[in-house]
Amino acid sequence: MDLDEKFANMATGKTYNDLDPILVAARDRSTVLTNEINTENDKEHKEQLIRHLFGSAGVAPDLNPNFRCEFGRNIHVGDHFYANNYDAVILDGAKVTIGDRVLFGPKVGLYTSNHSFDAREREIGGCIAKPITIGNRCWLAANVTVLPGVTIGDDVIIGAGSVVTHDIPSNVIAVGNPCHVLREITSADKTGFTGQDLI
Repeated sequence: MDLDEKFANMATGKTYNDLDPILVAARDRSTVLTNEINTENDKEHKEQLIRHLFGSAGVAPDLNPNFRCEFGRNIHVGDHFYANNYDAVILDGAKVTIGDRVLFGPKVGLYTSNHSFDAREREIGGCIAKPITIGNRCWLAANVTVLPGVTIGDDVIIGAGSVVTHDIPSNVIAVGNPCHVLREITSADKTGFTGQDLI
């Protein structure tokens, strides 16, 4: 079974062997590429490296150091994805889909995989992965953790330190552990900022 077949099997939600040598080699490749990305200062070359690492990427993806991911190939980002602060982690045992103009604060973590609950299965490498989906124009603030199987809608803000254990609808601010909807985002949240203002 090659890597693509293994990823297809993992995508079914069945238990897989996290210690499989093919998966270990794929993680090693990801480590090499993320090391390069994290030290690259040339924007154009950095973007090329990101496209080589990710399954797909839209216009102008950007990652600040130290970005880490498990495989990379299961990550698909839209236009202007920006892990604009530091130390983002994406463990992509299953597919991770991120929409357009999504911002990550520092130390955001997306974790599609979970170790087996049975101690013996866990010891010999048992894992299960479920996909994560994040909609367009979302902002995940500092230290947000997103767990396996979660879908976050469009235009969502997830407050700092939140642990997202279940789906979050569009156009809301959600906070806490476990993360819950605090309120909708409304026209009252507009400040009149146009991007032309002088700082």
